[in-house]
Amino acid sequence: MSLQYILPGRLGFGTAPLGNMFRAIPDEEARATLEAAWDHGVRFFDTAPFYGAGLAEERLGEVLAGKPRDEYVLSTKVGRVVLDEHETDAPDFGEKGGLFEHGNPNKILHEWTADATERSIEGSLKRLGTDRLDIVWVHDIAQDFHGDAWLATFEEARTGAFRVLSRLRDEGVIEAWGLGVNKTEPIELTLALDELRPDGFLLAGRYTLLDHEHALTRLLPLAQEQGVDMVVGGPYSSGVLAGGTHFEYQQAPAGIVERVGKLKALAERHGVSVKAAALQFSLAHPVAAAVIPGATRPSRLAEDTAALAEAVPAAFWTELRAAGLVSPAAPLPDGA
Repeated sequence: MSLQYILPGRLGFGTAPLGNMFRAIPDEEARATLEAAWDHGVRFFDTAPFYGAGLAEERLGEVLAGKPRDEYVLSTKVGRVVLDEHETDAPDFGEKGGLFEHGNPNKILHEWTADATERSIEGSLKRLGTDRLDIVWVHDIAQDFHGDAWLATFEEARTGAFRVLSRLRDEGVIEAWGLGVNKTEPIELTLALDELRPDGFLLAGRYTLLDHEHALTRLLPLAQEQGVDMVVGGPYSSGVLAGGTHFEYQQAPAGIVERVGKLKALAERHGVSVKAAALQFSLAHPVAAAVIPGATRPSRLAEDTAALAEAVPAAFWTELRAAGLVSPAAPLPDGA
């Protein structure tokens, strides 16, 4: 099923920051942020067991417990099973080392088999306090976590998680499934399969103002041809496009800082907010069904909803392309 028929709007909320990504966030701040998202009309929430070893799911579940279940769409991910026992050593997150060091202390089993997929879903339902999930993504089966072994992980997921999720969709237990990754290659492989067709994918950080060329040329034409939709994660490139200092979950390198500076200068000349440019660019591709920025402060939700509605002049997009700050082939809002 097309995600565009499932999702309630083009702006969702990504809960990775509420798993204490980068810093410890007080419970009351997390709760207020989620309530602000609801108050601003957000009805699509994305989470994962990996985000703080279940912490983001727990926090999301507490807030959604007071909301009518039929009024929102909920997605989570499989590939990590949160265990009851606590971690004694620093967890190994590959390139993402230290990402959730302030999360829950529970050990995480990284496994994409059929059994682990079932266990992951059971754990998520419990932490979220709900009886059903709408969308389930197969999480992080790419190079950034597995290096050269990523193909073996992909195969484990293909014969395990993919089959379980396809069955659950066919049985009507979930509405849709796909991949939730930070790289395009696993999605490209999945779309090339003759079996187990996904409904969509969550691509984080790979279709943003700062990084879109690869997805634009390699992945999105194939997805468009097959009618597979994309949810854009990380539209602010880990925060650097929203006034932060992180890019790709690390301190932004000098080249990225320089590029952001050019984007900001151009936006200021046209009276445009960089957030508006970032969100509207990510949604301009026909494959994009929704965008899910994250936040840890209630005020950010007002900024995101305003950015999506902001009137951006065509002259801005024209100059953006002329300055070489976006690919010549990238679709721009209003056909600019």
